[in-house]
Formats: sequence, structure tokens, C-alpha cells
Amino acid sequence: MKVAFCGNDNASAYDISAGVLKNVCFVDALNLVPHVFLLFITFPILFIGWGSQSSKVQIHHNTWLHFPGHNLRWILTFTLLFVHVCEIAEGIVSDANMKSRHLHLFLPAMMGFVAATTAIVYYHNIETSNFPKLLLALFVYWIMAFVTKTIKLVRYCEDGVPLSQLRFCITGIMVILYGLLMAVEINVIRVRRYVFFMNPQKVKPPEDLQDLGVRFLQPFVNLLSKATYWWMNTLIISAHKKPIDLKAIGKLPIAMRALTNYVCLKEAYEEQKKEVANQPNKIPSIWLAMYRAFGRPILLSSTFRYLADLLGFAGPLCISGIVDSFQNINQNDTNTTEKSKETSTSYLSSQDFLGNAYVLAVLLFLALILQRTFLQASYYVTIETGINLRGALLAMIYNKILRLSTSNLSMGEMTLGQINNLVAIETNQLMWFLFLCPNLWAMPVQIIMGVILLYNLLRVSALVGAAVIVLLAPIQYFIATKLAEAQKSTLDYSTERLKKTNEILKGIKLLKLYAWEHIFCTSVEETRTKELISLKTFALYTSLSIFMNAAIPIAAVLATFVTYEYQNEETLKPAQAFASLSLFHILVTPLFLLSTVVRFAVKAVISVQKLNEFLISDEIGDDSWRTAESSVTYESCKKHTGLHTKAINRKQPLRHQLDSYEQPPRRQLRPFEIDDIAIKVTNGYFSWGSGLATLSNINIRIPTGQMTMIVGQVGCGKSSLLLAILGEMQTLEGKVHWNNINETDPSCDTTRSRNRYSVAYAAQKPWLLNATVEENIIFGSPFNKQRYKAVTDACSLQPDIDLLPFGDQTEIGERGINLSGGQRQRICVARALYQNTNIVFLDDPFSALDIHLSDHLMQEGILKFLQEDKRTLILVTHKLQYLPHADWIIAMKDGYVLREGTLKDIQTKDVELYEHWKTLMNRQDQELEKSYHVAVFSMLCGAGIVLCLITSLTVEWMGLTAAKNLHHNLLNKIILGPIRFFDTTPLGLILNRFSADTNIIDQHIPPTLESLTRSTLLCLSAIGMISYATPWFLVALVPLGVAFYFIQKYFRVASKDLQELDDSTQLPLLCHFSETAEGLTTIRAFRHEARFKQHMLELTDTNNIAYLFLSAANRWLEVRTDYLGACIVLTAAVTSITYGSDSGLLGLGLLYALTITNYLNWVVRNLADLEVQMGAVKKVNSFLTMESENYEGTMDPSQVPKDWPQEGEIKIEDLCVRYENNLKPVLKHVKAYIKPGQKVGICGRTGSGKSSLSLAFFRMVDIFDGKIVIDGIDICKLPLHTLRSRLSIILQDPILFSGSIRFNLDPECKCTDDRLWEALEIAQLKNMVKSLPGGLDAVVTEGGENFSVGQRQLFCLARAFVRKSSILIMDEATASIDMATENILQKVVMTAFVDRTVVTIAHRVHTILTADLVIVMKRGNILENDTPENLLSREDSIFASFVRADM
Repeated sequence: MKVAFCGNDNASAYDISAGVLKNVCFVDALNLVPHVFLLFITFPILFIGWGSQSSKVQIHHNTWLHFPGHNLRWILTFTLLFVHVCEIAEGIVSDANMKSRHLHLFLPAMMGFVAATTAIVYYHNIETSNFPKLLLALFVYWIMAFVTKTIKLVRYCEDGVPLSQLRFCITGIMVILYGLLMAVEINVIRVRRYVFFMNPQKVKPPEDLQDLGVRFLQPFVNLLSKATYWWMNTLIISAHKKPIDLKAIGKLPIAMRALTNYVCLKEAYEEQKKEVANQPNKIPSIWLAMYRAFGRPILLSSTFRYLADLLGFAGPLCISGIVDSFQNINQNDTNTTEKSKETSTSYLSSQDFLGNAYVLAVLLFLALILQRTFLQASYYVTIETGINLRGALLAMIYNKILRLSTSNLSMGEMTLGQINNLVAIETNQLMWFLFLCPNLWAMPVQIIMGVILLYNLLRVSALVGAAVIVLLAPIQYFIATKLAEAQKSTLDYSTERLKKTNEILKGIKLLKLYAWEHIFCTSVEETRTKELISLKTFALYTSLSIFMNAAIPIAAVLATFVTYEYQNEETLKPAQAFASLSLFHILVTPLFLLSTVVRFAVKAVISVQKLNEFLISDEIGDDSWRTAESSVTYESCKKHTGLHTKAINRKQPLRHQLDSYEQPPRRQLRPFEIDDIAIKVTNGYFSWGSGLATLSNINIRIPTGQMTMIVGQVGCGKSSLLLAILGEMQTLEGKVHWNNINETDPSCDTTRSRNRYSVAYAAQKPWLLNATVEENIIFGSPFNKQRYKAVTDACSLQPDIDLLPFGDQTEIGERGINLSGGQRQRICVARALYQNTNIVFLDDPFSALDIHLSDHLMQEGILKFLQEDKRTLILVTHKLQYLPHADWIIAMKDGYVLREGTLKDIQTKDVELYEHWKTLMNRQDQELEKSYHVAVFSMLCGAGIVLCLITSLTVEWMGLTAAKNLHHNLLNKIILGPIRFFDTTPLGLILNRFSADTNIIDQHIPPTLESLTRSTLLCLSAIGMISYATPWFLVALVPLGVAFYFIQKYFRVASKDLQELDDSTQLPLLCHFSETAEGLTTIRAFRHEARFKQHMLELTDTNNIAYLFLSAANRWLEVRTDYLGACIVLTAAVTSITYGSDSGLLGLGLLYALTITNYLNWVVRNLADLEVQMGAVKKVNSFLTMESENYEGTMDPSQVPKDWPQEGEIKIEDLCVRYENNLKPVLKHVKAYIKPGQKVGICGRTGSGKSSLSLAFFRMVDIFDGKIVIDGIDICKLPLHTLRSRLSIILQDPILFSGSIRFNLDPECKCTDDRLWEALEIAQLKNMVKSLPGGLDAVVTEGGENFSVGQRQLFCLARAFVRKSSILIMDEATASIDMATENILQKVVMTAFVDRTVVTIAHRVHTILTADLVIVMKRGNILENDTPENLLSREDSIFASFVRADM
């Protein structure tokens, strides 16, 4: 067939006698001119490159959108390209009906397609290089194209071409598009004034793009890049070379930062508050506030979603059309010869055009591409909005936490757990709800459309199928609710298991010393069994849900087809069958999702209720008296020389010092000059929110620049007084007055500005941040080396810092290395000393310190450091021997002030109190420390569904068996591990294995595995099916396969990094919230709210950017696999139409090809997820390689006498002990002999090896030389359990477990009640326990928090008495008991243990003066070993010097 531009089958084709424009062929040729013009002009500019033309604005990213009307231009250009494709197709189909080739029918359209593509590429390059003058070329092109197309349209109108003809419609649409593009171009000239104007518009790039740190470019790139996530390519490919870290993902753009969104939400919420202000019973609505702040993006997302859903119906319709036309072609081919070809003026109607199978295949392809692009855009917008909402909510919750009233927390109205749930669960629930939100209104539309289309295809029988779906939906809903229940019970059990595990880990030392590991281990295993049963139920329902998902469409199709066959008595046409199959598949998705969405909506409503309750709960009063300026300069850090206060005279007993005590001449107190009073409380009545006054009738003054001591018995309200002054308690009446006259003190040579109303505060219960030691001490102030050194020395922290693995850069706190109570307390005191504030509050700083450390702190830290700086100090203490140093004393009793004044005043006015103090003077007080043939069809379907159920169940249950074994091994390994492991491994790390990692192994790996196998098999079966229908498809599959391989390869690496970043940034955020809630009083006293808020915003943004990149990466993958899927559909359709033989197979192939798109990205996503989740297994496994303690002895337990040790005789022979093989020995060749029944005291400074010796008796440390023989048996030969169960020890830190008092005293349940009461009586607890509800079965909360520290210590004593062992070891056991009780205990130990061997390790020597034998240790050696009398009689003995120091 010859080729000619106008065709050579018509003589009149080149006739222009009627006028040039009357010739159709000429008009078509004229249409070529603009396209050729554009290509001639733009190609040189694009290819020669005009790098020399640098941009006027220096910008680092080439993504900046300079020109107005940008998005509109892209949309119009894409529409233009689509119309061009239709024009080309129409031309080719028309040409096929001609006798010879007519190039003019499709050549200009092809050139137009090329030109339009060039135009948009050209525009993009001009835009990123900001050189608008070159846009003139485009402007000229649009005008020319508009004119030539208009001529063509006018020509058609004159010829009277009807509207029903496709060519006329296409030309009309193009005229409109070119006109709009012209308008866009004119608008750019109007706004930017780059031509025809004197002064062109200057442009500034957005702030985000000037900041190199912003790497998230989605808001700034062009439309095509936005839709395909093209800008992510560099990041995803670079992940192969080096892992993605926080630096690579940069900062959030300003519009997405938590602060920006918080301001939005806050304003909307405040408006709500105003609206309901005058209606007392209404509460402000968070829903409305959320809608006002984030409504627009949700509407946008919903629009995308509607478009995607409507385009989704193109699939079934196209398939039905293709199968129909294919059947018609096959029938026509057989019964007609070639129809006579028409003449040159043939016009195609739209109907004929859409009857062409190839046209439908291309349309199907385009519809798929568009549908997927819209769907991903909708997902992205909702996810971005969800992240923004979460950021805003977190900031709102955090601000509220900082203003919560303390009574709310202490009275248990708001527990830390509730706050943690708000942060970790409720905000995420709302975020997820937002993700699923568009489904709520998109689903009904989808369902209605689907039913209408089905009715069109199959009439009444379609309604039967729809009815089946609707009737089966409640079952889906029922399964969904059951799933939620199972999940909740799983959560409850795992929380309980975690609580128990946490207790075990915190009290591991005690459990080992008492040989109780197995009891607690069994208890955890019991809970674990319940949890596993619950998990199995969950797995069963999940499998059922998957099963229903597969079964419902098939059941519906069966019902429909059967009805159709019986009703119409004719067979179903293939086209109808496939279209309806495909439609049923579309229908099921929204119905399946409906149950999920409804569930999330219910959860979201509950979350909002909880949030509302939280946001309207009580706040602390506004402390207008303490201004919030916290600019602090550090000039006051002068060298600490100069005046020394009178040294503490250790030679005379304190009593004499008290008598000869005189007011120091430092600064006479003039009580009535207001300048000298820093804080004054008048007529104060304060309460902890119960309405009952805890403190009553308080009238006190705190003198400026002096030391005020507050003393009194346990529970008399000393700490409450401090908190009342700080504004943490509710003021019932009276007021706290802070003096705010600027202090001018001539004695200070350096001028210093101190933040007048910020207070340094060390709480009674030490509160540490999850940060390094240095960060804990500095607490956000500038670092000053000299001052830092002075403070750490004053608190004698240097030796402790040297022992830590990384010195003062070691992480401490919840997730850090475990510190002893004393170390934690000293760090808190150091923090208070380091801050440059006028006023320092120290709440019982000495409670956990021994006598040497206390004296050092008093002397260096308080008397020197604070007083030289002329800082006002308020000190709560029980150490009465420090009273002589006080300038002002406040004595309290039962919530009121007993006496106030100087020591002299009290000595003269209240002799009785003074005498009482004198008698107690040497003592101290307390320490605190998650078808066609229906039958075959139905049989095949049934088998498939049942197999699907069996497979998913098998995979899930196998996964759970593995999880069960992993947890069991982990628990046993940890609980039998050496004590050193717990000292060096942060508790948080071990807990993480039991919480996060176990959770992943339990709940994430089995479903991921199941989903992976299912989607992979479905993909393979679909590809197999298409290849069977048209073998040629396999050829086209090769390039697609290669593309798919590379996409998944790059994505998996990047996804793994991003998921890890998301996980690792989430934990610090949650910890920061719980930390803040715990340390509220400290943060508010220091006035550091702003710094903590800032930190919270940074942590939120870091977590959000990681999550945002992760979801953008998921979109990147899905867009690409979706496009690949569309290509598979296109190739399958084209190969089937060209080479296919059977319309049935063709339809089946296409139906399968359509489902592939869904499964492809699931394969990759599941692969990537599985890779990340296996990390948890790896982490758990790393613990399983740890060495356990050697529990087996060389002796058989049966050889050990039942009542061993009977006598309690101890021989220590040449004992050498170390903590680990690679560490230095802590005890070197120690020799000692203890007779049966002797009372032995061991003393020595911190680190002398006293505690190590006590641990050696229990073989908690490595005895590598020498031996300990008890009653004739070498303890190294005994099985560990036997050894430890026969000795008793009382530890320094009192540890109680949650349960009953009975469980705490005797977890093995071996003793009678009488024995337990007897032990309680000895420990002075009998009366208290009797008064409790339930007596011995009274509840002990977690950690024994419902008893005071002193009472807990007494319970621990009782626990040791219960175990009738002839050897008792007491390690500092009386540190936190007040003196009166301690005296009684001393006597009890002497009487109750008269025939037992008692080894006491003492920090305070006076407790062992009555012992039979005293051992003095230093650096792992025994220096002295004799009776106390003999040692005291020797002048040079170390023991004697200790005793003198302790007097």
C-alpha cells in the first residue's frame, strides 16, 4: 500500500479550487506548523545547555517553583497529552478503514504529542533555572497552535460535521486547552513582568529551601515529581552506598513542624473554649478544633480518593468491552469478507472508536495509571495531615503536663501510666483514624456505583449477589470485634508479664541471694501461657478474617451466576461474567474495610474523650510572684577561696559544741528588715487537693543569704512545706510572699545577675534524666569547667565517675546504667549546687549517704560553696548534728511549725525540745531512694478457600510456637545470668527485649510471613494464568521483571534504614514524656519548662520526619509497582488481543492481571518488613549466648545435712574475689575466723570491699582462690540454690514486690501464720500490719510504694527473720530508719539472734560498738580484726579514728 500525506485513492485530495482552507488535507498540514516551530526553537536551547546563564537567586535545591499557575499548567499539559493520544488513536483507526494510507489523519497529532512533551520539559528547565524570558517561545507556540486548531474547528462547522463525530469533539477540546494554556502564559507575564514591563518582579525562594537542612522536598517539587515521588530517587539509591541516618533526612519543612501545627490546633481549641465559656455544662470540642485546623487537606485527600474510586470502575468496564469486541471480531472474521473501504472523508463516531479492543486496552492502561496516582496522592495527603495532627496533639499534651497540679498526680487522678497511654496510644489512634478517614465517605459511593453497574450487567440476579455480601458483612464485623477483644486481652496479659519481668529485673540481686528465681520465673511463665492462648485466638480470628475476605466475593459470584442461569435460561456471556467478577472484587474491599474503619472510629471517639478529660483537668495556680525570665549569666563562678566557715570540730562530742555554740559573726540577722527575708509565708493553710489541710497555720520567714534548716520527725510535713513554697500545693488560705527587691551586696566584688526567682531544688526522691552524668548536673546551663569540678568534688562524685564505663559521659537514668541510691542523690544535689540561682532547696540530701560523704558534702558543698556565694539555702534534714551550722531553724511537727528561730533562741525558749535533740544527736534518720460450570466452579472455589484458611493458620501457629520458645529461653537465660551482667547492662535494654522485641516476634512476624507467602503465591499464579492464556506475554515479562527486581532491591535497603530510624526516634520521645511527668516539681522549681518544651518539639519533629520519609518511601514503591502492574495489564491485553484465540481465556487473563497490581507492592512491603522484624529475633538471640551462673555444685544436694548450717561457724581462708575474669581482684587473700553465734561488725570506707565480702558468702562474685568454709563445708562445692536458700541477708536498698505482705515475707509459702506474725513483731511492724485491711494479705503495690522507705526496710528485716537461718548478714540495713526504731532493732538483733551468727556491714560505726568482733577493711584487705574494746584502747587503730569521727 502506497504512502502519501493526503492518500492517493482520491483525485480531489489535492484540489484547492474552492479555496485553500476548504481543503481538509491542507488544514491538517497547517496544524503541523506550530509543532515544528516549537521543536526547532527549543531543541537547541535544551541541548546546547545554557549553564552560563546562572540563576538570579542563589538556591541550593533545583526544586523551587518560580512561576505562577504552575500546577494548572501541568494539569492542562497532561490533559493535552491525553487528548493527543485519543487523536492519534482516532486517526489510526480511521486510517485503517481507508483504501490507502492517509498520513494527515494521525501525523500532525503525533507531532503535537511530541511538541506538548517538549513544552513541559522545556518549561521545567526554565523554571528551575529561573530564566523566564525564554518562556516567550512557549507563548508564541500556544498562540500559533490555538489559531491553527481554531481554523480546523471552523472548517468542520462549515462542513456541518455533527457533534457525535469524535474528530469534531477532539478538535473542540484542543482549542479550549490551547486557549487556557495561553491564558496561563499571559498570567506569568502579568505577575513576573519579565517582558513588556520596565521593572521585573524580584523573587525570594521559600525559607525552607534557603535552609540546607531541609531534605523533605515533597511540597516544593513539580507536579509530576510530586505524583511519582521522583525526588526520593537520590535518597533511596544512596541508601545502597551508606545507611540513611538522621543527617540524611534533615529537618522538617516549617509547615510540618510540631510548633506550627500546635499553634494552629491551639488557636482552634481556644476558640472552642471561648464559644462554650458561658455554657457551664458543655466542654470544648476537640473534633471541631481538629476540623478547623486540618480540615482542608482531608477534603483534598477525599477528592483524590473519589477520583481514584470512580476510575477504579474503568477496569471491569474495559475488560467487558475488550472481551465483547474480541468475540465480535472473531465472529465477523468468519462470516464477512473485507468490507469495501470508504472514501477520504470518513468520520468515526465515539461508539465505533470505543468498540476497538486496542483502544480499550490503552484506555484501561491510562485509567489504571491515573487511578493509582490519585490513590497514592490521597494516601500521602492523609498521612502528612495525620503526622501534623499527631505533632500538634503531642505538643498540647506536653504543655498540659507541665501545668498539671501535683495533687492530681499524687492523688492518683492522673497516673503516669495514663499520661504515657495518651502519648503512645491515643495520639496514634487519632492519627490512624485520620489515615482511614477518607474511606468513611468514599466507601458508600463506591458501593452504590458498584451495585448500579452490576445491575446494568446482570439485572435482578446482581442484587442477589449484593445481598449475599450484605448478609455476610455482619460476620466480618463480628470477627473484627472478636479480633479487637483478643488484642485487648493480649495487651493486658503482656502488660502484666512486663510488670512482673520488670520487678524481677529490679530485684534480681535479692532474688538470687534468697534463691527465689524459680518462683518468680514460674509466675512470669504462667502469665506468658495466658498471653500465648490469647495470641492463638487472635491468630485464629485473623485467619478467619482473611478467609472471609476470600470467601465473600466468591460466594456472591456463585449466588449471582446460579440465579442468572436459572432465571434467564441462557448462558452468561464471557464479557458479562468477567466484568461482574471484577466488580464483586471491587465491592468487597470497602465492605471489608468498613469494619476496620468503624472500629477505628469508635477508638478515635474514646481517645478524644480521654484527651478532653486530660485537657480540662486541674492546673497549678499561676505563680505571678516568680517571674519567668531565666537569663542567667555565669560571672559568679569565682575561685572558691577566701572565707572558710568554722570547720566542723570532730574532736569534741557534738553535745559540748552545742552548749558552747555562738551565733557566727558572719552576718547578724535583722529579722524585721524586709531586705533580709527572701521568702515569707503568712497564715498559710495548704492541701494536696483533698480539701483537708496537710499544713496548717504556717507563719515562717526564710532569711536571705543564710542557711535555714527544717527538722522534724518522719511525716511531719517538711517536704510538703518546700512544695507549698514552690506553689505545688493548693493554697487554702494565706499567701507565700517572695521578696523581689534587687539585692545589692557590697561584699561581692564581682557583679552578678542571677535569676532571682528560679530555684535550685533537689527532691527527696532523686530524679534523673535519661542523659549523661554531665548533662544531669549541668541541666541546661552553660558548661563551666571550674565550677563543674568544684561541684563534683563537693559531692564527692569523682570516684564514682571514675568507676563508670564512660566517665561522666555515661548514660544514666531509666534506660541507663543502674546507680546506687547514694550516687543518684549526690548527682541531684550536684545539679542544685551547679545552677546559678539565688535560692537552693535541698530536701533531705544526706539520707542515702554515709557519714564521711555527708560531712564532706556539708563542709565543701554547703558551708563553702553555697555560703560563699551568699545563696539562700533551705535544707530539710534529719542529721541533727548539723544544727549548729544553721542560721535559722524551723522545727515541725504534724503539719504545723513547732518552733522557729536560731539555735540560741530554741535553747533558751524550749529547753525540752533542745534536750530531746541532744539525746538524739549522734543518730540519723531516713533514706529515700508492650463460573461457568457452577458445580466445578463452586468446588474449586471451596477447596481454594479452605486451603487458604489452613495455610494461614499453619503459618501463624508455627510462628507462635517459635515465639514461645524464644521467650522461654530468654527468660531463663536472663534470670540465671551472673549479677555482673545486670550491673553493666542498662535495665531498659534488657526490658526492651521482653517488651518491644517480644511483641514483634509475637504479633508482627507471623502475620507478615503469612501475608508474604500469600501475596507471592497469588502473583505467581496470576502470571502463570496470563502466560497460559497468551504465551507471548512471557517475552514482555522479562523487562518488567528486571525493573521489578531493581525497585524492590533499592526499596528494601532504604525501607529498613527508615524503619529503624522511626523506631529509634520514637523511644526518646516517649521517655521524655514520662521523665517530665516524674520530675515535674523539679522542672518547675528550676523554671526549665521552656527548655523541656523545646526539647520535646525537637524530638517530635525528628520522629515525624523519620515517619514522613518512611511513608514517602512506601508511596515511592507503590507508585512504581502500580505502574509496573499497569504495564503488565497493557502487555497482557495487547498480546491477548493480537495472538489470543479464546475470549474466555482472554478475560480470565485480564482479570488476573488487574489483581496483580495489588499484590506486587505487598510482596515488596512484606519482604522489607520481615527484614526489619527479624532484627528483633537477632537481638533476642544475642542475649541467648550469654554465660549463666554455675548452679551445679560438686556435691549432690542430698549429701548436704537438712539443718546445715547448724552452728554458724565461718572460716575464711586466703580468699581472693573478683567480679569477672578480666577484672582486678576486689578482695585479696582475706583470712578470718568467726565463731558460732558471734556478732561481727565489718567497717571501712566506701569501696573497701565490705559489700564484696558479703556477696562472696553467696558466691555472687567469682571466688578464684581460697575458700569460705561454713560448718565444715566448702561453699564452692555446694549447689548454688542450696547455699543461698540456707543463708539470710538484708540488703541496703529495701525491695518489695507487688502482691501481699505474706508473699513478700514468704514467697515459697512454707511458713505458718504464727511464724510470720512473730517476725513482724520482732521488726516492730505487727501493729501497723494488723491495722491494714486484710492483715497479712494486705496489698503491696509495685515497689512497695504504699509504705514509707523506713517501713520497707523493716519488712526486709522481717523477711530475714522468717528464714530461720543460723547466719544472718546485714548490709547497711538500718540506713533509712529513724533513731528510735533503730535503737529497738539493735536490741532485737541481740536478743532474737542470740544464738545465731550475725555479720553486720556498717557505714556508721556506732551500730557495731556492741559487736563481739570488729573487722576493719581497706582496699580489699583486712587491716584490723579484734574486739571493739581492744581496738578502742589502741590510740593508733583505724577503728578508733572512725569512732571518733562518728561521735
